[in-house]
Amino acid sequence: MNFKEAYQKKVEEIERILRKYLPEKEGFQKVIMEAMEYSLMAGGKRLRPMLMQETYRLFGGNDVVIEPFMAAIEMIHTYSLVHDDLPAMDNDDYRRGRKTTHVVYGEDMGILAGDALLNYAFETAAKAFDLSAKDSLRIGRAIQILAGKAGIYGMIGGQVVDVKSAGTTVSGEVLDFIYQLKTGALMESSMMIGAVLSGADEAQVKTVEEIAGKVGLAFQIQDDILDVTSTAEVLGKPIHSDEKNEKTTYVTWKGLEEAKKLVEQISQEAVLKLDGLNPKDDYLKELLVSLISRDK
Repeated sequence: MNFKEAYQKKVEEIERILRKYLPEKEGFQKVIMEAMEYSLMAGGKRLRPMLMQETYRLFGGNDVVIEPFMAAIEMIHTYSLVHDDLPAMDNDDYRRGRKTTHVVYGEDMGILAGDALLNYAFETAAKAFDLSAKDSLRIGRAIQILAGKAGIYGMIGGQVVDVKSAGTTVSGEVLDFIYQLKTGALMESSMMIGAVLSGADEAQVKTVEEIAGKVGLAFQIQDDILDVTSTAEVLGKPIHSDEKNEKTTYVTWKGLEEAKKLVEQISQEAVLKLDGLNPKDDYLKELLVSLISRDK
């Protein structure tokens, strides 16, 4: 089985897990369950749950206890996209080739769908306690990581600085801060949780955090590149949105060619660190390279 086939098989497995943990669409409030499903099952690379699962397996994990966390991290990522697309934020009408949640369900339900996904993510992660009583300490630590990396010292913190910086020219230090938190934090969370739940030691957890941080930075720089070089048809969302929102990016800061060189350099650093963990197979390495150098 080649990488592309293996990747597709893993995406299908992840989507089965996501559907398993979605709430039933029932009750007077069932419209919110429908909006949650519309948002969560809109497709995408499923990068974060895949990184989590592959890191879990890297350190010998082979239990279903990882599954609630895989669903939870994708719910958190999805809620952030739903809110990013709102008129008060990026004001985008399309994502992944179809209408965004607030366009379909209204701005009010778009806000509530994001809120619902965030809250339900932690309800879902907590279900891991029912799956493995012996791993309670690891599960507690994993929830702590999930909360920290999603909050004001993680993704939200990065988004705050990103929003406040729109329309201004920011320094490279501030831009790195935004990218490390807004994009990198959830990738760090994914790989750290996989390592923690599998019983990796603190040094190994720290190493995967560093790997994920580099992947997140390279991934976001590649996003900057695609925003100016790709098409809306390929990306499945509007291009030149950074320019529209007057945002400083690595392309506006360093230039297109230098940004491309940095993606290559940072991704190589991530792969070297991963090699130091002596993985049993090359899938995780191929995953990192393919997702950083993606064309959409």
